[in-house]
Amino acid sequence: MLSRAASVSVSANPSNHLLLFSRNSQLHNNLSYAASSSNFPSITRNNNTSRISRMINTFTTRATAQPLQNADELIDSVETFIFDCDGVIWKGDKLIDGVPETLDMLRSKGKRLVFVTNNSTKSRKQYGKKFETLGLNVSEEEIFASSFAAAAYLKSINFPKDKKVYVIGEDGILKELELAGFQYLGGPEDGGKKIELKPGFLMEHDESVGAVVVGFDRYVNYFKIQYGTLCIRENPGCLFIATNRDAVTHLTDAQEWAGGGSMVGAIQGSTQREPLVVGKPSTFMMDYLANEFGILKSQICMVGDRLDTDILFGQNGGCKTLLVLSGVTTLSVLQNPSNTIQPDFYTNKISDFLSLKATTV
Repeated sequence: MLSRAASVSVSANPSNHLLLFSRNSQLHNNLSYAASSSNFPSITRNNNTSRISRMINTFTTRATAQPLQNADELIDSVETFIFDCDGVIWKGDKLIDGVPETLDMLRSKGKRLVFVTNNSTKSRKQYGKKFETLGLNVSEEEIFASSFAAAAYLKSINFPKDKKVYVIGEDGILKELELAGFQYLGGPEDGGKKIELKPGFLMEHDESVGAVVVGFDRYVNYFKIQYGTLCIRENPGCLFIATNRDAVTHLTDAQEWAGGGSMVGAIQGSTQREPLVVGKPSTFMMDYLANEFGILKSQICMVGDRLDTDILFGQNGGCKTLLVLSGVTTLSVLQNPSNTIQPDFYTNKISDFLSLKATTV
């Protein structure tokens, strides 16, 4: 039976069910929302000082992650494995060693496999082709990208079809919005547009834009930043949606590259607004997956290489968590005293499921 010392995880999800929707606002059939700008829950003042003391002690006595020693025990304890992609399945366009054999083994044991990525540059269909190119048999229904999450979120709030979405991002977001039946503008098409600043110049924008979706964008420019800023600041009730806030990404396997969080940060800075994040570590995708497949969250193990997105995503959703050291997070970062995010287990890469399994037979 899997066991470890009790730990307390603090949600860092800025959009954890803090949305309030009204039928009486100006936007579309008049959607309004209020999102908390704080990343951490506050502790209500309590006159009972001993109770507060106990709470503080609980938060400070946090268990540290344990090295995975018995893979079979973890595998048998859950029904579903959710895998991050970049840094877990592949790095750039290179498959990480042992991945095909590991996925085949888990499927042979009847485990459901789901692949979740914060990378919004591709649609689910496009990611399916990448899996195929790498020799992995993964269906489109098993893939959940943050591009899909953005469109799914708009559908979940009944975003009106007569409103438009301005996109600071790439083709994946556009394709998912189109599949969901939403009107959009921006994206790669605006990548070559420039602003000629001269006295008296006023930049026009579409007043029917009801949401700005910001994701990773290799073609981001000042035109897009200004256009998105105008929509959010001047269009009543315009939503600011981020696919993720990842600091870095793996465009190649040679080094880390600035991630989607840099694009989101530009719009956050110019609008002074907090985005609603639909990718990890937000619970939106976890809730969607649980409902879509009818999965109990306690029967899920989240496997990822990032503490502040993958592991926090699993913890926010009430799942078991496994950190792999094949991507962003190193062992020294995990074990640094300043790190407050501790997974249940850690291991070098997912193919350790095979070797650790062999040593326990």
